[in-house]
Amino acid sequence: MFVSPAYAQAAEGGGGSGIEAFLPLILIFVVFYFLLIRPQQKKMKEHKAMLGAVRRGDKIVTGGGIIGTITKVIDEIEVTVEIADGVKVRVQRGLISSVLSKTQPVNDDKNTKGDADEQVEDKKSGKKNKKNKE
Repeated sequence: MFVSPAYAQAAEGGGGSGIEAFLPLILIFVVFYFLLIRPQQKKMKEHKAMLGAVRRGDKIVTGGGIIGTITKVIDEIEVTVEIADGVKVRVQRGLISSVLSKTQPVNDDKNTKGDADEQVEDKKSGKKNKKNKE
């Protein structure tokens, strides 16, 4: 016969200890964490902060692509958005995808004229008078 018997060689080394076998899996998890999981968590945190800071007068884009202005904040779940003149819709906050322009926060009466001028209320007449700081 022309066929000779083939014998398998005995494997030496056997794959190493338990930690060496799991090292590639651990490395893959670390790469996934820094490239996928961590940036997604950061983006979610920023979006949640943005949703918590929306207020009346902000121009927003909804998840469906509708652009409108917030006219009323109903509660922590819903807002009323004006999408055209006289057309108002109620939208869930979670469906707001971005804020295009923010309104300025309401200033106190003391801070409306800047640092140089200070408004002082006359207690007898109830009128406000400007007083220069020097």
